[in-house]
Formats: sequence, structure tokens, C-alpha cells
Amino acid sequence: MEPGCGPVVMCQHMAGFDAESWTDIQRTFGTAEPVSLHQGWLAAEDPAFRPAVVRCGWNEGHVFVYAALEDVDIFNPITEFNEPSFLHGDVFEIFLRPSGQDAYYEFHVTPRNQRYQLRVPSTTAFHASAGNKAVRDEWRVHDWQIESRVRVDVLAQHWLVFASIPLAQIVEHGRVEVELAFSFSRYDCTRGANSPVLSSTSPHKTAHFHRQQEWGRLILCERISNENCC
Repeated sequence: MEPGCGPVVMCQHMAGFDAESWTDIQRTFGTAEPVSLHQGWLAAEDPAFRPAVVRCGWNEGHVFVYAALEDVDIFNPITEFNEPSFLHGDVFEIFLRPSGQDAYYEFHVTPRNQRYQLRVPSTTAFHASAGNKAVRDEWRVHDWQIESRVRVDVLAQHWLVFASIPLAQIVEHGRVEVELAFSFSRYDCTRGANSPVLSSTSPHKTAHFHRQQEWGRLILCERISNENCC
């Protein structure tokens, strides 16, 4: 599949930080290239739109994703692993497809740190499965989980997500040499509103997060020449 037209992010190699410390996470990822969520399918952003910014890093075993999301009503009641929580409240979504493979992964994290994980065989398979809940249920990844942490600050009206995705689980044909296709998105739900406010780092022409032609490229720096990582 050809690279999408979304943002190109130079992903720094990260080592030696404490993933259990929000202070250390914020310090370490403060130097990472930020990518913001928008509503590219709208001529003007929804009045209820709230900003969110994502920063990434990687090491030999993992891709790291750190997101800060503004939110006036932070909630999602779902607590059971691998339930489709995006139907019920706030969700931050991670899409990753290693270069050289058709299969891609979709990971959801909620303010309660509930996770929902899918392995989609291909874009073609995704579109062919439209309306077939049984097929999509079969795509749920049950035998391993990403690691994630969430910090909610109701008074400051924001929540933070830190996720660690194991490369060995998502790369199906050996070692990732240079890059992954990516997109980050969210369902921002407010109780009493008719529908969630959607946004994405990808410049989608319609509100459809699986449109890979608009995903971005996550370049793993230190696997390519330094001048391309500046």
C-alpha cells in the first residue's frame, strides 16, 4: 500500500525513562515532535471540538504513544477488556500498520484505562466486513495486551494516555526497518449531547478513521540517516 498523505512524524529513540512516572514521561516526551488532532472533513471545526496532542517515541522493542486530550466531560463506563467502549464514552484510538504488511492494528484506551484491541487483516477485509459484527469480533486480540496508563484531571479538564505497543506483536514479517503507517483519533463524548465529537491526526476527507490513504508516516529515527531526523 502506498504511503498516506497525512503528517510525517520523526519518531525519536527513547531510552532510560520511567514509564511509571508521569513526571518522567512528560519530561522525556516534551522534546518529541507533536502532532495535533483536527476535523479535516469539516469546513470549520465543531464548536464542541477540544484540542488533543500526541507525541511518540520508540525503542528496540516498543512504540510509545503519549497523548494529552482536553475534555470538558471525561467519562466512559466500560471496564471489561476488549468491549467496544467507543460506543459508550470517551476513547483515544491508535492505528498502526508496519510497512510491508497488509494487516494493521487498532487500539482503544479509555479514561478508565479500559482497552479494546483489533487486528484487521487488510483494508479490503475491513470494507468487506461492513455490517458483519461477527467477523469484526473475530479480529479482537485477546492473547496479549498493550501496556497503558491513564491520568484524569477533571478540574483541569484533560486526561493523559501513555501506551506502549510491542513491535514483536504487530510486526508480522520480521523487523520494522524504517516506518509505520499511523493515525491517532478520538471519540470525545459529552453526556446529553446527541453524538460524540470526532477528530484525528489524519486529514480525512470524511469522518472515517480507517481511510489509510490519509494516514501519516511514523519514521523511526536512528534507523535512517541522521539528516532525515532533524
